[in-house]
Amino acid sequence: MLAIETENLTKDYPVGFWRKRPRRALDHLTLGIEPGEIFGFLGPNGAGKTTTLKLLFQLVFPTKGRAEILGRPAGDVGVRRRIGYLPENPYFYDHLTAEELLIYFGKLFGLAAAERTRRASTLLDEVGLGAERRLPLRRYSKGMLQRVGLAQALLNDPEVVFLDEPMSGLDPIGRRMVRGLILSLRARGATVFFSSHILADAEAICSRVAILAAGRLLSVGRLSEILAFDIRGWEVIVDHLPDSALARVSELAAKVTPISEGRYGLELAADARPDLVLEAATGAGATVVSVNPLRETLEDYFMQQVSADAAGNRPSLRPPARSPLP
Repeated sequence: MLAIETENLTKDYPVGFWRKRPRRALDHLTLGIEPGEIFGFLGPNGAGKTTTLKLLFQLVFPTKGRAEILGRPAGDVGVRRRIGYLPENPYFYDHLTAEELLIYFGKLFGLAAAERTRRASTLLDEVGLGAERRLPLRRYSKGMLQRVGLAQALLNDPEVVFLDEPMSGLDPIGRRMVRGLILSLRARGATVFFSSHILADAEAICSRVAILAAGRLLSVGRLSEILAFDIRGWEVIVDHLPDSALARVSELAAKVTPISEGRYGLELAADARPDLVLEAATGAGATVVSVNPLRETLEDYFMQQVSADAAGNRPSLRPPARSPLP
C-alpha cells in the first residue's frame, strides 16, 4: 500500500466575470509515494503545489481524478487522525501561548491531559522554543510561528506529514533544525510530503522528487535518476600560491579567480587532469584547500525543464512510481 497516491488528479477553476471559462490549476497529476520516504514536491509559485495539498485534504474537490492517503480516499475522517499538516502560512489563536495552543490541539486529538502536556513540552523543545513558549503568539516572529506550526503538525505522532514551505521565515539555524527533524521522522518510519520552491533544501533531504510547472508534472524520480551526475568540471582552491607559479597553473586551468592574497579558485574543464594542477601548485609550495567535482544541481535541472516547458518543448514525463489504479 502506498502512503499517498493520486491518479489523473485535475482541478479547473472558473475565471472571468460575464462569461466564465475554466483555468486549469492542476493537470492530470499521477503520483505514488512509498511509506517512509521523504518526497519533494517542487515547483515555482503558482505551479499547483498548494492546489494539490488542498485536493488531498478535500478543502477543494477535483474536477476529475482521485487521490488516496494510507489506502483510503482523500478526506476520510479516520485518515485525518493519522496525518499532520503544516500550511505555508500558519495562523493560530494569537492570544494563546505556544504551550496552550499545543495542549488545546492535543485535546482535540483526544489525548489524555498528562500526555498532551508531555507531548507539547517535548515538541517545543525539539523545534527550539525555550522561554518563548509562555509568550502570547501575537508576539512571535514569522520564524517562531513556523516552529510552532511544525510542532502542531507532529502533535498526534502522524504516519504521514505534509509540509508546505516548512523553511519559510527560518534563519539558517532554524533551517538546519527542520532538516534534522524531517530526517528523524523518516528514521521512525513516517512519510514526509515536502512541498517547496527552495530546491537546495529538497536536494539535501529528499529521496525522490516531483517537479511541477504550470500545473503539469514535468518529472518524477529519485535524484540519481533526475540529476545529470556526470562531472562537468573541477573546482580547486589553493592557498599560498607564489606569483612565480601562477602563470604555469593558469595554463592548466580554464578559469582562475583571485580570492585573497595568494589564494585562488581554479576551474578546470571536465577532461582536464586535476593531478597536474595539484602537482604544479604543491611543487611551488602552495597548499591545496579543496578539490571538488562540478556537477549539475537540482536547481540547474529545474530551470532547464521550466524553460523548455515555457518554450512549448514539454519534456517527456518519467513514469510514475506506480501504474494508475484500475
